[in-house]
Formats: sequence, C-alpha cells, structure tokens
Amino acid sequence: MSGKGDEPAVSRGEQIQAAEREAAKRRLLAEAEADRIPVEETTRALPDRRWRRGQR
Repeated sequence: MSGKGDEPAVSRGEQIQAAEREAAKRRLLAEAEADRIPVEETTRALPDRRWRRGQR
C-alpha cells in the first residue's frame, strides 16, 4: 500500500518538469523569433575578410 502513495508524487513531479520544459521551449522560441533577421536584410554581400587575407 505504501507503493501507491508514492505514485501521485512522482506523477506530479513529472507534470511539473514537463510544464517547465514547455515554458523554457516557449521562451527560447520567442527569443529566437525576436533575434531573427528578415531575409531581405541578409541578402547584402559582405566581404569575407578570411578569404581576402589569404589572397594577399
């Protein structure tokens, strides 16, 4: 009977961990979306200094 008393606590702990993981995933996705650069702004050609260094 003592085994049945432990099951809800473990289940509740797993539920809390799953909720925390989901909240962390949402925060990361929101941060990534905020940091995202629109593709229109990434089409400019910039010199690659590493390549130019090798050409000298």
